[in-house]
Amino acid sequence: MHRRPFLRLASRATVLAAVVATTFGISTTAQAQDVIRIGAPLALTGGLADEGKKQQIAYDMWLKRVNAAGGIQVGAKKMKVEIISYDYQTDPKSAQQIAERLITQDKVDFMTAPFGSGHTKIVAGVAERYGVPLMASVASSESVYDQGYKYLFGTLAPNGGIVQNMATMFTKQIPGVKKIAILGREDVFPRAMAAEMKKAAEGVGLEVVYNELYPVGTLDHASSLLKIKAAAPQWIFVTGYTQDLILARKQMSDLKLSAPIVTMITGPAYREFIDGLGKLADGVTSASWWHHSLTYKSDDVFGSTAAFYKEFVEREKKDPDYVHASAAAALVVLQKAIEKAGTLDKAKVRDALAATDTLTFYGPVKFGANGMNGGRALPIVQVQAGKVIPLFPEAIKAGTLAAITTP
Repeated sequence: MHRRPFLRLASRATVLAAVVATTFGISTTAQAQDVIRIGAPLALTGGLADEGKKQQIAYDMWLKRVNAAGGIQVGAKKMKVEIISYDYQTDPKSAQQIAERLITQDKVDFMTAPFGSGHTKIVAGVAERYGVPLMASVASSESVYDQGYKYLFGTLAPNGGIVQNMATMFTKQIPGVKKIAILGREDVFPRAMAAEMKKAAEGVGLEVVYNELYPVGTLDHASSLLKIKAAAPQWIFVTGYTQDLILARKQMSDLKLSAPIVTMITGPAYREFIDGLGKLADGVTSASWWHHSLTYKSDDVFGSTAAFYKEFVEREKKDPDYVHASAAAALVVLQKAIEKAGTLDKAKVRDALAATDTLTFYGPVKFGANGMNGGRALPIVQVQAGKVIPLFPEAIKAGTLAAITTP
């Protein structure tokens, strides 16, 4: 008998009592010592459901390949893998409770982190307390990694390099950009990106004419956008998650607010941003940690960027984004560490992760002393005619920056 993927949604107050885990990968009759158990708190409902489902897809792609090959080599034997997942409903308190449950009741060997820097930071505290290696695939804010944690490892590169390259490139390619307005979501990652942009903008001589944060759950950006319009910037920079950014872009159009450069982090990196905006997405710039036009070849279960891309498109009928790739890469790296350690001993696998220096289908992964992947030239993109066009780095460049001329 096999566990079928199934999820019963519970109220946040009763999530641990009523929610049923999504468990996939192996037979329920297998003994715990015969399998590697990975816990995965996922936001499958709530405000980050789109993002959480992307992680789930990537985990399933990796899992099927690994188990089809007989599992992970642990010393002298191969062990199948089981992923146990709970929907924490985009609620940080539930994420913390589920992490506790996965470790203390489900007895997972390792864990993956939820979407986003804020929720990753919460779960990382739990994993650290129990000494469980935690793979974070969508947390790029250094404030997550400066807590002295020894068991946290992230596949995304730091935020800073993205906006620094953007500031230098955009101001050179579009003359006359003197003023920038920054609007950021009051949340760990978006707040960090807004702060990094302010620093980068001032570093290239731009005047920051507006710099404010909006609360999580904001349903109307009009007040902020009218203030930005009055300041007449040549560059508008907005941070947040997909639905925040779609709303902000629509309201910009309604208010006839535009600028030669409109950047939304990380809007255009996601297909649903473009689908939700149609022509209004055109011209919006962003940055990403990965793009499917990269050409990495590797010895992992995917083998290359091209192979990952091909399988994803055949399965999902659309292009993958950096969340899919980074989530799959996090498990690729964990697999490599387990194989290197030759054991499921958590401390030894943790040491193997700390020593990681490898090339994956997603790109190079080498963790620093804080557990964060090293920086590299990350893609800068722009939506042009409904498509995401890489502008940087040169190796994947497919177009040049185009100024926006209409609201």
